[in-house]
Formats: sequence, structure tokens, C-alpha cells
Amino acid sequence: MPLKTLADTLAARESVHVNCSHPMCCRSTKLDIQALIGRLGPGHGSMHEDLVGLFVCSHCKAAGRDRRPVFFTCIPDYEGQQRERNRDWKPAFDR
Repeated sequence: MPLKTLADTLAARESVHVNCSHPMCCRSTKLDIQALIGRLGPGHGSMHEDLVGLFVCSHCKAAGRDRRPVFFTCIPDYEGQQRERNRDWKPAFDR
């Protein structure tokens, strides 16, 4: 059982970017988590080791560069976390 699934990532509203590690490229793109769930299933893992074998940089491949590993950047839903923290907050204007 994966530690974190694609369904967990979607529910947490996290953004996941896949990044090329070739120094001549360094491209990055945001993954469509819903499309990945459609292709791999909601129970598929969303951690690095679960996804790394699925992606290759198409720009490096087209340019004939050697294959380098990709890496992932996960960005939490900061706005949602901020809304949740401030949900019951009320300003106080004491003089």
C-alpha cells in the first residue's frame, strides 16, 4: 500500500510538478492529477518512487540528450490552509 495515493493528493488540492534534471533543459510542467487518476487509478502512489519511472523529458529526447532522471515538486494548497486557520479569527480593536 502506498504511503500517499493520487486520490490523497487530489483531495489535499496539492499541485505536483515534474522537473527535468538535465542541466541543458531544466523544464518543468504541472501534472494533471485527475488525468493521472484516470490513467493509473486513484490507489496509485503519488510519491517520487511511485511516479519516477513513468516520466521522461520529451524535449531532451527530441534533442537527443542522454536520459536524466526527473524529480517532482509538491506544492501544498497554501490558500486553503490559510482559510482554515483564519476561519474563526475575528479582529479586535482595543484602545
